[in-house]
Amino acid sequence: MPKYQVIAADLGAKIRGGELPPGSALPPQKELSASYGVTLATLRQALQQLEADGLLSQQPGRGTFVAEPRAAYRLDSLRGFAEDLRAQGHLVTTQILGQAVGAPPAWAAAHLGERPPAVRLERLRLLAGRPAVHQVSWIRGSALADADLSGTSLYQALADRGVAVHRAREAVRPGALDQAAATLLRQPAGTAAFLSERVTYGLDDRALVADRATILGTMMEIRTERAVTGLTVSWAQSAQL
Repeated sequence: MPKYQVIAADLGAKIRGGELPPGSALPPQKELSASYGVTLATLRQALQQLEADGLLSQQPGRGTFVAEPRAAYRLDSLRGFAEDLRAQGHLVTTQILGQAVGAPPAWAAAHLGERPPAVRLERLRLLAGRPAVHQVSWIRGSALADADLSGTSLYQALADRGVAVHRAREAVRPGALDQAAATLLRQPAGTAAFLSERVTYGLDDRALVADRATILGTMMEIRTERAVTGLTVSWAQSAQL
């Protein structure tokens, strides 16, 4: 095994084992290279690999730090947001900011149809107590108008009422927090974000939920699993390009 991979494996084990906690600074590169008995070039290869793996953050002029862990937003599963993150071992809580029957706006009505009723559900998702996602969902019908969705997945709530989720279509694009989202997520306006629009369909292929979410880019990353018979990924040029 090349020396840089040996160093990367050793430092990676210390990070994952908690010996080097998130936010802690690594010793200076000259000191590290001497302790491992390698050149600076070899050490830097190891640090670059760990940075690519999301374990380190190299900050010019400041040093090298253990990266804060990021939650993964998976595109290859049909689960609710909180379900997905809890399955990864994250502590997720939900604040309900609004839940009422109303007429869907144009973007949601384009999928659900313009005839009310529909439930507007606005939620703030917190990871380990820190705001990470702002979500507005429009749900066909009024059955969930009074449901307690603070600790229950929306998909599970639908299933409990005999409504099966069959598939979902989602588009995710890069963006930045506007002032309203920045206030809710406690970040400066302009902070990097993912903007998601998802439509969930039932067995009859009618849209059940039209959902928009603003996902804080500094706390989340997107991951997919690809296989010959698995996830299909397509690329589309932005209309703004």
